[in-house]
Amino acid sequence: MTHTAVTAPAPLTGLRVLDLATLFAGPLAATMLGDFGAEVIKVEHPHRPDPSRGHGPSKNGIGLWWKLLGRNKRTMTLDLSTNGGRTTLLRLAASADVIIENFRPGTLEKWDLGWEELSAANPRLVLARVTGFGQFGPYAHRPGFGTLAEAMSGFAAITGEPDAPPTLPPFGLADSIAGLATAYAVMTALAARDRTGRGQVVDMAIIEPILTVLGPQPLWYDQLGHVQPRTGNRSQNNAPRNTYRTADGSWVAVSTSAQSVAERVMRLVGRPDLTAEPWFTTGAERARHTDVLDEAVGSWIAEHTREEVIAEFEKAEAAVAPIQDVRDVMTDPQYAALDTVTTVDDPELGPLRMQNVLFRLTETPGGIRWAGRPHGADTDTVLTELGLTEAEITTLRSEGAL
Repeated sequence: MTHTAVTAPAPLTGLRVLDLATLFAGPLAATMLGDFGAEVIKVEHPHRPDPSRGHGPSKNGIGLWWKLLGRNKRTMTLDLSTNGGRTTLLRLAASADVIIENFRPGTLEKWDLGWEELSAANPRLVLARVTGFGQFGPYAHRPGFGTLAEAMSGFAAITGEPDAPPTLPPFGLADSIAGLATAYAVMTALAARDRTGRGQVVDMAIIEPILTVLGPQPLWYDQLGHVQPRTGNRSQNNAPRNTYRTADGSWVAVSTSAQSVAERVMRLVGRPDLTAEPWFTTGAERARHTDVLDEAVGSWIAEHTREEVIAEFEKAEAAVAPIQDVRDVMTDPQYAALDTVTTVDDPELGPLRMQNVLFRLTETPGGIRWAGRPHGADTDTVLTELGLTEAEITTLRSEGAL
């Protein structure tokens, strides 16, 4: 399905966001806001653009990741460490609702662009500060990346096979979770502003949101001294739960979080006798007999093709999904029906297929207006709208501020 322009006003229309951040967590939060109508201005250093422009594969010298992360953003350059850059940012802040930044704590203050100066320029401003470790504490001034959060939070410790090393994700998991959390935090701060009339600072530490999505591990440890081990694809809370190879060499994932589903799966694979076992009555007890259950499910699946497995599981109302790579995702009928991977026309590269906006709203939907634009493409336009004359823009450029 080809992406079509949104006709209804998006819910965040009229909100102005300055994206000063680089790489993933902060910029992703700005992308989420832009997807639902916010005017996002991406501010990059004149000579050191956001490194995400160079991450991963490129086509015709144009980074493809940036096309996704930079969508719905106008781009301008500004060196905040110069006098002209500082003055210009304060002018931009005066008309903005949100600034998102991810400099190390103290960097904005060093340039006289800390919360004191920004809030003086605009008392209604929300400043979202996204860093590895937060604005205070013993690690605050360390360089922080999502990989460190994946390691510190306990994620890596529980990921992987029991006899294998801890495993890090092959993508920006902690950054992405922090990006979504930052968008939520910004909207929360804006809701508070509606009541108080005042903006505030959002202090987002990338090490924290991933800990939240890991569930009750601190609570388990606090109350029981329980430390969750690495169990591979298996679960300590239910079984069968694993990936299984099909007769045609594909893989499927099976989950039996509900007791009724577990019973249906065992009937389907020809082992209804196991449902009569005393230990079959709870997920935790079933998990203690995973070897028996995996053998029953795995041997049945190994005798059928992926298509047959999915058809039989659907007929039995049991939970199954194919293990898909991106090639499968691009042709999956459910994703196609939802337009999850949509097409965006891009003046540099032509039609691009990328993930659509995060969720659907029936009355005020979001949409992708354009993919990531070239570095500094809108500098003069944004500054002209701000009221700067051509001479002032030329002066800023000659001073190295742009």
